[in-house]
Amino acid sequence: MIEIKNSKISFETFKNEVVNDYRLVSLSRETSILGRKEVLTGKAKFGIFGDGKELPQIAMSKVFKKGDFRSGYYRDQTFMMAIGALSPEQLFAGLYAHTDGEAEPMSAGRQMGGHFNTDFLNSDGSWKNLVQHKNSSSDVSCTASQMPRLVGLAHASKLYRNLFQDENFSINGNEVAWGTIGNASTSEGLFFESVNAAVVLQIPMVISIWDDGYGISVSNEYQTAKESISEALSGFRRTSDQPGAEIFEVKGWDYPALINAYERAHQLASEQHIPIIIHVTELTQPQGHSTSGSHERYKSEKRLAWEREFDCNLKFKEWIISHGFATKKELQDIDAENVNLVKNAKNSAWIHYLDPLIKERDSLLPLLENIYIVSAHEEILKSIQILSTSRAPNRKILASTARKILRITLRDPSEERNKIDQWLNKYMLEHQPKFSSKLYNEFSHSVLNVPPTPPRYDQNSTLVDGRIVLKENFKSILKNYHKVLIFGEDTGAIGDVNQGLEGLQKIYGKDRVADRGIREATIIGEGIGMALRGLRPIAEIQYLDYVLYALQIMSDDLATLHYRTNGKQIAPLIIRTRGHRLEGIWHSGSQMAALIHLLRGIYILVPRNMTQASGFYNTLLSGQDPALVIESLNGYRIKEKMPTNIGEFKIPLGKVEILKTGVDITLVSYGSTLRLVLDAAHILTDLGINAEVIDIQCLIPFDLNHDIQKSLRKTNRLLVIDEDMPGGASSYIVNEILEQQNAYPLLDSPPQTLTAKAHRPAYGTDGDYFSKPSIDDIVEKAYDLIHESDPSSFPKLR
Repeated sequence: MIEIKNSKISFETFKNEVVNDYRLVSLSRETSILGRKEVLTGKAKFGIFGDGKELPQIAMSKVFKKGDFRSGYYRDQTFMMAIGALSPEQLFAGLYAHTDGEAEPMSAGRQMGGHFNTDFLNSDGSWKNLVQHKNSSSDVSCTASQMPRLVGLAHASKLYRNLFQDENFSINGNEVAWGTIGNASTSEGLFFESVNAAVVLQIPMVISIWDDGYGISVSNEYQTAKESISEALSGFRRTSDQPGAEIFEVKGWDYPALINAYERAHQLASEQHIPIIIHVTELTQPQGHSTSGSHERYKSEKRLAWEREFDCNLKFKEWIISHGFATKKELQDIDAENVNLVKNAKNSAWIHYLDPLIKERDSLLPLLENIYIVSAHEEILKSIQILSTSRAPNRKILASTARKILRITLRDPSEERNKIDQWLNKYMLEHQPKFSSKLYNEFSHSVLNVPPTPPRYDQNSTLVDGRIVLKENFKSILKNYHKVLIFGEDTGAIGDVNQGLEGLQKIYGKDRVADRGIREATIIGEGIGMALRGLRPIAEIQYLDYVLYALQIMSDDLATLHYRTNGKQIAPLIIRTRGHRLEGIWHSGSQMAALIHLLRGIYILVPRNMTQASGFYNTLLSGQDPALVIESLNGYRIKEKMPTNIGEFKIPLGKVEILKTGVDITLVSYGSTLRLVLDAAHILTDLGINAEVIDIQCLIPFDLNHDIQKSLRKTNRLLVIDEDMPGGASSYIVNEILEQQNAYPLLDSPPQTLTAKAHRPAYGTDGDYFSKPSIDDIVEKAYDLIHESDPSSFPKLR
């Protein structure tokens, strides 16, 4: 039996609580059943539901307190209902991809149903008081991707307990981070990396593993060592003399055992900051993995019979009846009530989804009828018939119909056609942002709104190694921003591999300037979770090549977070790394094409020196945006002047810098390669060519003032120099200049790029020379452009 620890709770009160729990699991199950039908009848595209996992989620919800955080996945609808963060009507709105953020608060139709979150931000972008709410970070479909973030959500509690006081985000670090994951997803490296990190850090993190024996069609036999994740993780178990994790195993249909397990987990995690793993076994999946298929295809009849018998809702019903909490008839009445309740919720969600679409259709139909009178095209009549008889028009068919009519009537100008054109322009302007806005922070505290402050110098400004500028700037940051933490591989004790943090751990302590193991994905995930809890983490990845280990988390979680929550969550994580111009296949750090395409939603900054990098860090900490800062690996010991306003100067994002003025050709580059470009520009001067050199400074955002276009008005020639591979960042840069800045008409010669060869750079000085653009390459490429236009003045060089 369940232990009723509070003697003041009467049997009647406890009985009502049990019956209410059944009411909720029954409601959730009926929502899953009807939700699947909505997909199979074509009213929704795809569905994935929480049936078979209801009972353990009820148990988890009972100990989930205000201020706690969830990092889960798409089976958790019962839990979200139990904490009051999801209604059946909202779940159906998610299935229909309703773009109204009030009707569908999770993502306003931007990601498929079954992905849950709560609001962390107010309508003006300011933080809510998160200790007053039960919080859920936004779900990610990609298996186990919720785990690295969970580490940071939990570690934040430890940091708040030990270092910080902020009653908007924590009360003495008592908050627990609750993660959920399917048994098959524990096969992912992200899961093991996160468990290892949690055990090392000793943080209040509870992972619930919903184990129904399969990963889609693949059984635990092929998924997990010993066919049991709790046994496979036994080496992480804490002992009397060594810290570790507490591991519980409990059957998913055993209500009393579930309640006791979750109460114990909450106590240990909240009070002692011990990581907990709850392996919930013997669960079922009555409707299969998703609406994409049927589990009868791969489960034996024996297994299916067992699942029918051990369905957690059925076992809960039997337990309630056997203990006299309710009769069979009373529970059947609850089931019947929920059938009607869910049906009404579904109907209401569908009506609210459909009503604006009907009105939009009805605004277009008269225009089509009018133009048919004038033009009499049969295709117009067909479109009218299709639209007028459609029971469920969508915006695609409305916009596409209008565009088709404009094509059909292209050679029949009329006032009626003009009205359709006006309708379409207004329609696209109104609805496109529902699908494209909020990729980046659009609130007033965007870093793009931070006023620039240039570095200042005086007669006492000395030349120092670039790393010293960086170190002194970080020292100022740590002093002035008490919530800043810097952590990563070799970041703490030695002050990073290039000594940009040298000595700072001794000043600010091991929590604020911290070492981490070689686990890039959880370093980034930890930063995401910390940032979601109001801290200002700077997560260091030792080299740009190692970012690839964490690229999936950066791309699928961090880069999409603000977008997929429709602006309701943001993680202003700063990712620090270093790369470019090192000699060798690895550590060369030039995979920029992958980054700029996979990390839309994150600003990508490529400073040429440590003063620029420092200014970017200062700017980023004045706003709330995630960013990747790539320091120039070979620039730490190049001399720079020490600014007198260290820690205060701010370099604006999206603004280029002209390093050398010229009139003959515009040379565009970034990072370490700029030093070669400047040397080449001086050689070109000796050859009679006056080149303008532009440092783009940021790949994203790119040249917001279109200063490169202004340069091309003078020079009329463009050469983009980049150590990335052909078709990489150089192609992105050219596209931005030609299409976004409309600079093509300004050119007297075709735009040119000079890139590395289509392979990683070979080792050594010669390997670098023959793999990446050299000074000689830049001089010859630029000279050839001028030679083509004026061969008599500039004879062929070679």
